[in-house]
Amino acid sequence: MDLEDKIELVNRLPTEEVITQEELRNIFETNDAPLAYQGFEPSGLAHLGTGLVTAMKAVDMINAGVKFILFLADWHAWINEKMGGDLELIRKSGEYLKEVWGSLGVDEKRVKYLWASELSDDLSYWEKVIKITKGTTIARMTRCLTIMGRKEGEMQNVAQYIYPAMQASDILQMDLDIACAGMDQRKAQILAREMSEKLGVKKPVCIHYHLLMGLTEPATSGFDRDLKTDLSISSKMSKSTPKANIFVHDSEEEIREKIKEAYCPVKVVENNPILEIAKYIVFRGEEKEFTIRRPEKFGGDITFWRYEELENAFRKGEIHPLDLKNNVSESLIKILEPSRKHFENKKELIGELLRGTSR
Repeated sequence: MDLEDKIELVNRLPTEEVITQEELRNIFETNDAPLAYQGFEPSGLAHLGTGLVTAMKAVDMINAGVKFILFLADWHAWINEKMGGDLELIRKSGEYLKEVWGSLGVDEKRVKYLWASELSDDLSYWEKVIKITKGTTIARMTRCLTIMGRKEGEMQNVAQYIYPAMQASDILQMDLDIACAGMDQRKAQILAREMSEKLGVKKPVCIHYHLLMGLTEPATSGFDRDLKTDLSISSKMSKSTPKANIFVHDSEEEIREKIKEAYCPVKVVENNPILEIAKYIVFRGEEKEFTIRRPEKFGGDITFWRYEELENAFRKGEIHPLDLKNNVSESLIKILEPSRKHFENKKELIGELLRGTSR
């Protein structure tokens, strides 16, 4: 694969930001197998954002020749009181995530799974944590706390205040060329880049993914001072609201019902979760056939080859929300079929993790 193809794969949707494009190009020009990671708190069931989107990007990165680490942040989930602080359940959730990504196309032979508890056995890891905390103001660290999905007033213990330093230390300890995360993790990623210069270690390129919206009407809730960023973080798909998300192993009936009830106002394209699924999952910036099937009395079938065509038609009122929902549902059902089949005999595990999420 040539250089331009590799860069195109890395930038493929849902990638939203690369810091910086020049550094990314230099990595691929000088390194045949750069090292990248993507980190996750194992904390319950995987939805379209934590499961499907991340699996798609992991496959993109691997196909671009990147050595990829899927980092299971068990200690971080423990600190963040996920799964009721039950470390055993957190680790069970991590093993479940491996199965999720495998069912969605991530070849376990081409990826390395690493637990935070393995990384933290090394004393030099904690030395980095201390150096990062010493090199960061209290105000700056406090602003980073939103990476945990919590606001400042929701912090429950001192350990949570070192979480951003741990995440930055994760990145630097692994000696990464590329660090991948959702846009909600941007503050920790930037902290790692800045601290790399102070500590004299490799500065990673940061790749940030778009945060897929939940299915309800978007609203801000005070996660960030910037209103656009706050809306993105506040409205992202969340496992804690099952009816507002789609789990990767939901049944065909559940997918259809959830999308049928989703927020999708007539002619509104901004912050429309159904159009987001079409843009970031169905099309992904590429040309492909997407047919809206509908009765002749409502205009008959109509085919789109690019997302922009679909969006423009919806904006003009040429596509009814129900027709859009019905056809996005069917596309998603096909895409998620491998995961649905993989987990169809694991209802007990899914139930246990779902109950753990609500603790």
